[in-house]
Amino acid sequence: MKVLSLKLPSVWLLTALFGVVLTAGVYAGELEDKGFEIAARSDRSDRGFADSIVDMKMVLRNAHGQEATRSLVLKTLEIEDESVGDKSLIVFETPADIYGTALLSYAKILDPDDQWLYLPALKRVKRISSVNKSGPFVGSEFAFEDFTSQELNKFSYKYIGQEPCGDLVCDVIERTPLYENSGYTRQVAWIDQSVFQTRRVDFYDRRGALLKTLLFEDYREYDGGIWRAHTLKMKNHMTGKSTDLIYSDYAFKTGLKDSDFQKGILRRVR
Repeated sequence: MKVLSLKLPSVWLLTALFGVVLTAGVYAGELEDKGFEIAARSDRSDRGFADSIVDMKMVLRNAHGQEATRSLVLKTLEIEDESVGDKSLIVFETPADIYGTALLSYAKILDPDDQWLYLPALKRVKRISSVNKSGPFVGSEFAFEDFTSQELNKFSYKYIGQEPCGDLVCDVIERTPLYENSGYTRQVAWIDQSVFQTRRVDFYDRRGALLKTLLFEDYREYDGGIWRAHTLKMKNHMTGKSTDLIYSDYAFKTGLKDSDFQKGILRRVR
């Protein structure tokens, strides 16, 4: 009987521990599923815009509040297949010293995004290496990887909870890059429960420290329930610098084609 009395508690303990581990695993899986569902609902609410063209202003601000302004045009071609990313083309119009500078991006899922930068002063097209995607884009607080489409399947997700975000209530999710050479270990995103748009993203660097915060403001609805933020504010917590992107009105379904997003056009976009 003494042997049994010694063994039974051990069996119960193992059973209890197994139950805790199993429950924790199921709960973690539920949080991941819910995080993905929230991200998918947001991503898919944008489907069907086909293509877009928008003029933008980029305002760069140093830690002392001094500003420099640039103007550019952004063109986007939608690829509805979730296993393939969208294509985009950014062209700078001012100031004169960077006029004609252009960035062509093909967003991928798990493979490295394809990006090419045209520098008119050098008259050369430079391919952006996947290991350099975390570098700053033309002196701004946006990295090269921030300028490719944030495709749904580029990340894993976990639901954190919900919080007020201004006058709205937001679901808060954590997303972890699945692609190699990201400058971020994780991102925390606030997505509103009203029109399912991203309102804020916190970016954590490779050491796990909060690096940057991006705010999405001035959302406007276009025909067909397409929502776009018209002001994006990126703040670098390490340097005190910030960059604002201010968008004019979008034009959708303009007839852009795949041929408008080929590397060969970069030298002719001015």
